[in-house]
Amino acid sequence: MAIRSLLIANRGEIAVRIIRAARELGIHTVQVHSSADADSLAVQLADDAIEIGPPQAAKSYLNIAALIEAAKSSGVDAVHPGYGFLAENAEFAAAVEAAGMRFVGPTAETIHLMGDKVAARTAAAEAGVPTVPGSAGRIEGMEEAKAVIEETGFPVLIKAAAGGGGRGIRIAHDMAELEHLVPQASAEAQAAFGDGGLYIERAIQDARHVEVQILGDGQRVVHCYERECSLQRRRQKVWEEAPAVELDLSHREALCRAAVALAEAVHYRGAGTLEFLYEEATGGFYFIEMNTRIQVEHPVTECITGIDLIGEMLRIAGGEPLRLRQEDIRQEGHAIEVRINAEDPANGFMPFPGVVGELRVPGGPGVRFDSLLYPGYAIPPFYDSLLGKLIVWGENRDHALARLKGALAELKVDGVKTTAPLFTALAEDPEVAAARFHTRWLERWLESNASRLAP
Repeated sequence: MAIRSLLIANRGEIAVRIIRAARELGIHTVQVHSSADADSLAVQLADDAIEIGPPQAAKSYLNIAALIEAAKSSGVDAVHPGYGFLAENAEFAAAVEAAGMRFVGPTAETIHLMGDKVAARTAAAEAGVPTVPGSAGRIEGMEEAKAVIEETGFPVLIKAAAGGGGRGIRIAHDMAELEHLVPQASAEAQAAFGDGGLYIERAIQDARHVEVQILGDGQRVVHCYERECSLQRRRQKVWEEAPAVELDLSHREALCRAAVALAEAVHYRGAGTLEFLYEEATGGFYFIEMNTRIQVEHPVTECITGIDLIGEMLRIAGGEPLRLRQEDIRQEGHAIEVRINAEDPANGFMPFPGVVGELRVPGGPGVRFDSLLYPGYAIPPFYDSLLGKLIVWGENRDHALARLKGALAELKVDGVKTTAPLFTALAEDPEVAAARFHTRWLERWLESNASRLAP
C-alpha cells in the first residue's frame, strides 16, 4: 500500500528535504517539533505539525514514546527518521512497525546488525568484502588487545563497537598508549552509547574516505556510485563530492560490487551507505561501517545520477519493489557539497547561534541550497549547528569548483557567523583543486591556515 501520510521524526534541513520529496508524491506530511522549533521552516512547510516536548533532544526528538504517540494520534501510515537522532535506532524502528506503521528505512534487525561495528565487520567478511585488519570480534581485556597488536602492529585504532559518526575512536602508537586508552575508550563508549564494547583495527595512514550509496527493497540492491568524503575535521565530514576522482574504472566497479554484495547479504531495504577506506598507494579498499539511513551528503549523488533518493525511500517503504535497474543508473558530471554550519571558523569553530538577518541564497544553473533558514529565524542553541548544504554541479570537477566559488560569493547569512569562509579558502587551495588530500589533510591544513578563515 502506498504511503498516504508521513510523520517526519526529525528537524532542520533534512525535515524540509523530506517534506518536499513527500509533497511531490502526494503524501500528507506531519512535522514533529520541540517547543524550541515551533517556528522552524519545516513546521511552516508541513501540512500539519505536532509538538512533542521541550527543547532538550532527550525529551523530544529522542523520546520514542512521544514520537510513537504523535504518530498514532496523527493517523499516519509511515515515519521517516531522517539522519541523526533515532535514524539508526533499532528500538525505534521496531516500535514504529509494532504500532502498525511503516518505518522508512531498513528493518530493526538490519539496523541492529549493521549498527554493531563488530557484527558488521563479520557480515562484510562473510560476504567477501575486504575489512581493515584487526580483531575478529570484540576484545575482552588487554591480553586480547595485545594479541591483536601482534598481528597488526602499531598504530591501531581503538573503536567503540556501538559507535558511529567518528565518535568513540582513539589511536594508539605504542603499548603504553594502548594500555592507557583501552579503559578510557571503554568508559567513554559506555557513557555515549550504553555499550562499552571495543574492537581494534590497524590505523591506515593518509587514506581516502570513499562511500557507496545503495538502494534496496529487501530482495534486490543497486548502487548509485560513490562519494569522496576525505575532507574531515575531527572525523566529521565537511566537504563531499561525487564521483571520487582518484578511482579508476576497475577500482570503482570493484568497490560498488562489494557494497551491493554486502547490502544484499543483509537483505537491505531503503537507502543506505557503505563506507570504505581507500589506499591510493596499493589500490586496496576496506569496509569500515554502514550507515543504515540517508546521509547528509546524499544530494551530490542525486546531482550526478538524477535520482531522488528520498523519493525512492518513500516508494520502497510503501511496498513498491525497487524500480531501478543497475544498467539504467548513469552518472554525469561532478557535484560538490559543503556544510554551512553556524560556527566561527576563525575562533576554533565555536558554535554561533543567533537571529538570521538578511539572507541571500545563491542561484543559477547547477546550484542548490538545502537549508532550514529564512530571514528573522532564531537559530536554537540546542541542536547540531548545521544550517544548510550548498551543493553545486558542473560538467566536470573544475567546472563544479568554479560554480562553488561563485555560489559561496553570493551566499549571505547576516546575523550569524558560518563556516562559509573555510570553504572559500579551500576552493582556492591548489591541493584541493588537484584533489590531493586524505582524511588527515584538513586538520593539518587548518594548523597553518587559520588566518585565512576570517570573513
